[in-house]
Amino acid sequence: MSNSGNCNSGDRNSGDCNSGDWNSGDWNSGDWNSGGWNSGARNSGARNSGNWNSGDCNSGFLNTNTPKIRIFNKESCVINIKFPGYFYFILNIWVSVNEMSEEEKEEHSDYKTTGGYLKIFEYKEAWKKSFENNCDKEQAEQTVNLPNFDYAIFKKITGITKDMLDDKRDICTDRIQDYKDIKLEDLSQASLIKIIKKLSD
Repeated sequence: MSNSGNCNSGDRNSGDCNSGDWNSGDWNSGDWNSGGWNSGARNSGARNSGNWNSGDCNSGFLNTNTPKIRIFNKESCVINIKFPGYFYFILNIWVSVNEMSEEEKEEHSDYKTTGGYLKIFEYKEAWKKSFENNCDKEQAEQTVNLPNFDYAIFKKITGITKDMLDDKRDICTDRIQDYKDIKLEDLSQASLIKIIKKLSD
């Protein structure tokens, strides 16, 4: 129900010809895809049977190029991977009339007929929203401990940076704890500079 796209047999699609649900791309049998022809879920690339790919024709996870069974662009011998909960984000949500702002009502004038509208998130926006709202320290640690984890690839796909992950992991806080008992008057200028540099690394 509630498709803003055309020829969809699935639900809540803003793209066209989808048999899956919540797609902003076209011709998907999977769900939550912004790319096209995907049987997997949450892909911005095309023709993926795996999940979270910005590349094409992948059967694995989190790749920017094209396959074997891989994660972060490398082959892995891991059979089962438990992904953090925030990875399971949505690309669009149905906003009912009583939840719509006046601005949204102006932008979506057919809301009186449809009873609301389908709000669409950009792919990386959806990743970041889920990360900000749902990722805790444990899930951030789980993320960086994924097989073959690569900060650059993860940022390219999700928009989530090393600093954002470090903040969730309380990396800076952990470092500060190492120096909490040191008195400033006991430090030389050189020592203070070294500590500041180490905290910023």
